[in-house]
Amino acid sequence: MTLAVEVAGKTDIGCVRTNNEDNFGYDLRHGIFVVCDGMGGQAAGEVASKMAVDILLKYFRDAGRNGHHANGKPAQAPAPSENAKSLQGAIELANRTIHEAGVGQLGRLGMGSTIVAALVRGHSLAIGHVGDSRIYLIRQEAIQQLTEDHSLVMEQVRLGYITQEQAEKSEMQNVILRALGADMEVEADVEDLVAMTGDTLLMTSDGLTRHVRDEEILNIINRCSGLEEACSGLIQAAKERGGDDNITCLLLRVVERPWYKNLLRKFVPGGPEWQNSI
Repeated sequence: MTLAVEVAGKTDIGCVRTNNEDNFGYDLRHGIFVVCDGMGGQAAGEVASKMAVDILLKYFRDAGRNGHHANGKPAQAPAPSENAKSLQGAIELANRTIHEAGVGQLGRLGMGSTIVAALVRGHSLAIGHVGDSRIYLIRQEAIQQLTEDHSLVMEQVRLGYITQEQAEKSEMQNVILRALGADMEVEADVEDLVAMTGDTLLMTSDGLTRHVRDEEILNIINRCSGLEEACSGLIQAAKERGGDDNITCLLLRVVERPWYKNLLRKFVPGGPEWQNSI
């Protein structure tokens, strides 16, 4: 058996906003999955988030064609894997591109985006993020947040100034401390993990997590028959609580694929299994 990924994604404008500044994308062949939440006036946030998604997908498609990955920052202890360094390099490229696009352009000055990204290669799982979009892991009926929000209120929680309950009610929830495009350089948090059969990853913008608690997220995913239904259920739950922001959910499930389907992938390039195996 080899590992493969099933995926479903959905984005919704919500109940209040007039445009959707969230974007998501993925490429199963190269194992890259991305969710971004844009910010900035005159639809600049929508531009920034789409740029970030497009840049990451192109980065790994080009790396696959050229047979190499660009390095990120120098390794620290413990040293990140090549996958994690590649993910970091891709996020840094997106940041520089968005920053340069926003400088001096009327209506785009200060545009930016959060990002969460996952790179899945067999049992290897590398994740990276900037901002307050999140990645959750559901494993053996338990849910765990893998990312730490780069936001003012969560920094106050980490420092002990306020409680988690106070943070959830704070009017400062929308103040983030890191974002793509804000400066020429950005520090992306990257981490190496091990993917296991049956794992489910949820990548989401804060339009969901501001309204739906972790245990509720777990219950919705568990009671749905498939990933598409779960995405719809999560978004509907956020909208029922007010839906005051755009809402995006990208769900990944790690499954085992029989060996004979790998043969089909080899002998029938472009066939359905070619696009659905890693």
